[in-house]
Amino acid sequence: MSQFWSKIVHTLTPYVPGEQPKLTNLIKLNTNENPYGPSPKALAAMQAQIADTLKLYPDAASTPLLQTIAQHYGVPVDHVFVGNGSDEVLALLFPALLKHDAPLLFPDITYSFYPVYCGLYEINYQTVPLNARFEIDVADYDRPCGGIIFPNPNAPTGVGLPLATIEEFLKRHADCVVVVDEAYIDFGGATAVTLVANYPNLLVVQTLSKSRSLAGLRVGLAIGQPHLIEALVRVKDSFNSYPLDRVAQAGAVAAFEDVAWFDETRNKVITTREWFTNELAQLGFETLPSQANFVFTRHPQRDAAELAALLRERSIIVRHFKRPERIAQFLRITIGTPEECAALVTALKEILA
Repeated sequence: MSQFWSKIVHTLTPYVPGEQPKLTNLIKLNTNENPYGPSPKALAAMQAQIADTLKLYPDAASTPLLQTIAQHYGVPVDHVFVGNGSDEVLALLFPALLKHDAPLLFPDITYSFYPVYCGLYEINYQTVPLNARFEIDVADYDRPCGGIIFPNPNAPTGVGLPLATIEEFLKRHADCVVVVDEAYIDFGGATAVTLVANYPNLLVVQTLSKSRSLAGLRVGLAIGQPHLIEALVRVKDSFNSYPLDRVAQAGAVAAFEDVAWFDETRNKVITTREWFTNELAQLGFETLPSQANFVFTRHPQRDAAELAALLRERSIIVRHFKRPERIAQFLRITIGTPEECAALVTALKEILA
């Protein structure tokens, strides 16, 4: 603490990201990174940007990237916004679209950055409990609100919503913005981008960190009707008018264009996830149905914190959430390569023996 802090700094509880340990021979399954590298075409495109032109500012509007995303999703260019990772996109949309007199609503078990943004921007919010199956129930949101945000699939549970349920959200709350955070959508869900044309209150947020293996590049996007995009642009240009550098823009364009690599690597993750889920079941674990590149699982006879510690002794790191207490006995395990997941299964067999 310091006398020089602004008043709001004293009230903030920052988001705590997953651990990034500097250990050798580590199986790292705690931060939902893609086990497969970026598209070789994306790497080549980024390498080509390491030139004398870096002395010049990048395209402030990221025009080629907007055009590429628009073409990929079949939407007009003015429906697309990009930022420095989806976290920055979220950081801009909270004050732009979700700060109103009525409270913002989001699930009680969800991406833990949401309450952090609310604290930073002094946004009133209420959490809505997931049901007994750890699902989002649209009827539970039938209350006055200034906006709604939720991940689909949800994090850390991995449970997804069908498009029909998202459409019901949009119809029931036509007077406020509904933000669907689709960080993990490519691993089994159906994107709500297909609903954007019919619903002026829908904003869809995505990232290139997961399914396109570019967590280290920091590129995120939002898709919505122009009046929502304009609000994001106004806030962005009041904060940082050059959020994406030349290297990031080039890499992101190439990553979207390399559809074959995208399909190949995400299908590998999906196949491994199904195999891994079955292996966990044989060991007595109870795993929620996942549409993400991770699983959320618990063993009814073993303490989750103890399991995480014993795995760590074997150089395998998974994510354990102590709070809220309702999920304290769950582990979130990233889907790695088949070899990494097999090593984890072997370790669990030793621990449970």
